[in-house]
Amino acid sequence: MRIVHLSLFISLCIFPAASLAEGVAYSSIEVNVTEVVAETDDNFICATLDWWPHDKCSYNRCPWGYSSAINLNLSNPFMATAIQAFKNLRIRIGGSLQDQVVYDVGELKSPCHPFQKINGGLFGFSKGCFHMKRWDELNRLFRKTGVVVTFGLNALNGRHWIKQDVWGGDWDPSNAHNFIKYTVSKGYPVDSWEFGNELSGSGIGARVAAEQYGKDLIALRKVIHEVYESSHVKPLVIAPGGFFDEQWYAKLLEVSGQGVINAMTHHIYNLGAGNDPSLVNKILNPSFLSEISTTFSNLRDTIQRHGAWASAWVGESGGAYNSGGHQVSNTFVNSFWYLDQLGMASKYNTKVYCRQSLIGGNYGLLNWSTSLPNPDYYSALLWHRLMGKGVLALQSDAPPHLRSYAHCSKGRAGVTLLLINLSNETHFITQFHSSRNNNVRTLGIDHHPDDKGTILFQGLKRTVSFVGTRSSKAPTFREEYHLTPKDGYLQSQVMVLNGTPLEVTGDGEIPALEPALVDVNSPVSVGPLSIAFIVFPAMYAPACNQI
Repeated sequence: MRIVHLSLFISLCIFPAASLAEGVAYSSIEVNVTEVVAETDDNFICATLDWWPHDKCSYNRCPWGYSSAINLNLSNPFMATAIQAFKNLRIRIGGSLQDQVVYDVGELKSPCHPFQKINGGLFGFSKGCFHMKRWDELNRLFRKTGVVVTFGLNALNGRHWIKQDVWGGDWDPSNAHNFIKYTVSKGYPVDSWEFGNELSGSGIGARVAAEQYGKDLIALRKVIHEVYESSHVKPLVIAPGGFFDEQWYAKLLEVSGQGVINAMTHHIYNLGAGNDPSLVNKILNPSFLSEISTTFSNLRDTIQRHGAWASAWVGESGGAYNSGGHQVSNTFVNSFWYLDQLGMASKYNTKVYCRQSLIGGNYGLLNWSTSLPNPDYYSALLWHRLMGKGVLALQSDAPPHLRSYAHCSKGRAGVTLLLINLSNETHFITQFHSSRNNNVRTLGIDHHPDDKGTILFQGLKRTVSFVGTRSSKAPTFREEYHLTPKDGYLQSQVMVLNGTPLEVTGDGEIPALEPALVDVNSPVSVGPLSIAFIVFPAMYAPACNQI
């Protein structure tokens, strides 16, 4: 671990060059350590494997190659390395073509052919075959790497087209039943079965009425109960894997009833189309980023009113739709959107957040052509390693461009903060403290309300005193992970951690994500257009002891 020399830290962050002097802002953040306001799942970070063939194209580009569940090179050693870095990464298999997948097992009512481009086909493709040999191969990778599997089932099987994008009729569970039975017979652990993809509300390409969907979910639950009857561990049933429509979601919960749906999944592509020239501006606009909070809030309230037995998941979110934004979604700037939405989703009690995609399209955590990490891969990995399940409330006097989120630290005591500086000119210098029993506890040192001076400058005084006297007493440190783009270029495909570019090692390993160690009582400095995870191992958070 690198230790930041505090005299240098202060000279750079507290006394910046004259050209930056007007861009310095001081702020204070108070973390409520007495109550966990929301809680995520152990496997909150999730990534998707889609179904797209290599000839899926958007905006005259074809950014999928061989990166889907049906054609990904599973023997690539780095693929296993990238997944194993998370220890237990949740992977959701699903996407637009999910409701056209035919499982090649049991007696089929029609031939099982690969996906092919056809006029008039849903999303321009025919039905496609998923061979059990391929399912076997995927499960060998999953077992080797400790993947937690969520599998999206075909929810259009047996239905008929009515008009425009409306589909009707009962779902035919026979093909799914045979597939699930095969899965259980092989001992393949599936954590959750998801029913359908983007068929809710007005749908994307196709839609099914909520009442019909609810009845079909009851049928799926019966299949799960039958096939897993002798199993000690029962998988979750999740649905509908579409865009949130309050009336439709409420009706689905009402019709399906208690004990059918374990989680309600919804999709988010709040940045708009992948070819939108204003993508970067949207990502750096705090007001725009906050707009999606209404969706999180409304879904939470809908579940509380109509189906408190279910939890909320983001089943798919890629920022920009249609394969993401070229030279945006796969660059450093996208992490501002991604990490902010992880923080926001957590605050609204979202249990799981699935990123579109693990690999494939412009929005893959891994580059579709090289399989090497894009910047968001490291953002996801840092969140997964540092941010625990417990979400803590905080109050900040900083302007909107400094986004802040607080969690119980993962796997150890203390609190971890995520700071996102969306400003291109303001250098934020922030002091953190926790609120407990009407006293202010500043990172391990108690201060009462009648102490003289502001918390910020008390911290500065202590820090300067320490540097000047070089006390022999061992200081207390916090851990800092500062993320910036290489050469200051926001659309760089290389992320820099504490001044060191994050690049795969010569022997094909993920680079070590080492923190800088800083005196715990010094203020935190977050530069313009940068991101920081700050870990306070010694911050006492009684609420975290209850998780």
